[in-house]
Amino acid sequence: MGEENSKRKSSYTKDTIISEKLSKEDVALVDILFMHVLQDGYNIPPQYHDVKDFFSQLIRSCLKLHSIHPGKISCILSVKPAILNAYRTLHGGAIGAVAERVSIACARTVVGKDKELFLGELRMSYLSAAPCNAEVVIDGSIIRSGRNITVVAVDFRLKDSRKLVYTSNATFYHMLVASL
Repeated sequence: MGEENSKRKSSYTKDTIISEKLSKEDVALVDILFMHVLQDGYNIPPQYHDVKDFFSQLIRSCLKLHSIHPGKISCILSVKPAILNAYRTLHGGAIGAVAERVSIACARTVVGKDKELFLGELRMSYLSAAPCNAEVVIDGSIIRSGRNITVVAVDFRLKDSRKLVYTSNATFYHMLVASL
């Protein structure tokens, strides 16, 4: 085994700035975390390699509609390896993308097609974690909908235990669609 193969690769470059206030153990831990993300975190399934908006398609492939009613929507999210973080739990960005998509779908059950929806706020609370291969039940419901505003709450619960793992609130502003 050559010398260059015996050394562990690092996520740092010669230009990386490392604070002198950090211990060598902390620096090594961060390095290991980044190497894990760089090696394992970007394993995009082949069907998404050359797709213009692969992230939306990736999220859609994990999300299945369970029920839809005026002001309420329910979905099942399968936690697949492609949407995991370095800790092998559901990635926060994927959670935000799902929350946005479910919120829009829920708002559309009560807001007419003559109005555009503008997402003014999306608040997330990460309470726990959803592990790989878990199924998450996502329930969206309208908190308030009026002439100019709609507020949607979304809860994410593990299917097996019903444990609340994430919550989200979205505020949408209504705008009339311009006719040409």
